[in-house]
Amino acid sequence: MKGIFFSFILFTVALDIYAQSYNSNKVAFTNFLVRMYNDAPFEGVRAVDDYNQVYLISVLALNKAKYKTEDILNRVASVKAIAQASRYFNGSNITQDMIIHTSEKSNGSADTEIIENIYENSVGYVKELEQLTNFTREDGMQVFIFIKQLDTPKATQQD
Repeated sequence: MKGIFFSFILFTVALDIYAQSYNSNKVAFTNFLVRMYNDAPFEGVRAVDDYNQVYLISVLALNKAKYKTEDILNRVASVKAIAQASRYFNGSNITQDMIIHTSEKSNGSADTEIIENIYENSVGYVKELEQLTNFTREDGMQVFIFIKQLDTPKATQQD
C-alpha cells in the first residue's frame, strides 16, 4: 500500500513539475524578434525562419492613449494583425483616383487642389494568429507581435 501511495505522489509531483515548465525555444524566439524590432523597427508582415520551422509574423504599433481600456487595445491589435496576415495570404485589390480641381479667383490667379483617393479591398480570414508578445516603445506606442506557424517546414540538408 505504501508503495502505491509513494508511486502516486511521485507521479503527481512529476506531472506538476512538467506542467510548470515553459517553452524555452518560444521564449528565445520571442527575445530574438524583440531584438530584431529594436534594431530596425518595422511594421507589417514578414516570414521568419526558426531552426526547423517558418513563421509568419505580423507586427503593428498602436497609440495606447487612443483606447479606453486595455481590452479594446488588444482587440484592435488582434483585428489589425489578422487583416495584415489576410492581405499577405489572399492579396488585395487596390484602386486609385486622382481629382484635380482648379478654381479661378477674381484677380485672375488660380488655385489648384489635388485630391488622391486610394482604396484597398481584401477578402479572407486567417485563423490561429497568436499574440506572441507586446511591449512599449520609448515614444509610448504599444508594439504587438503576432505569429502563425506556416505549413511548409524548412528543407533539411542531407549530408
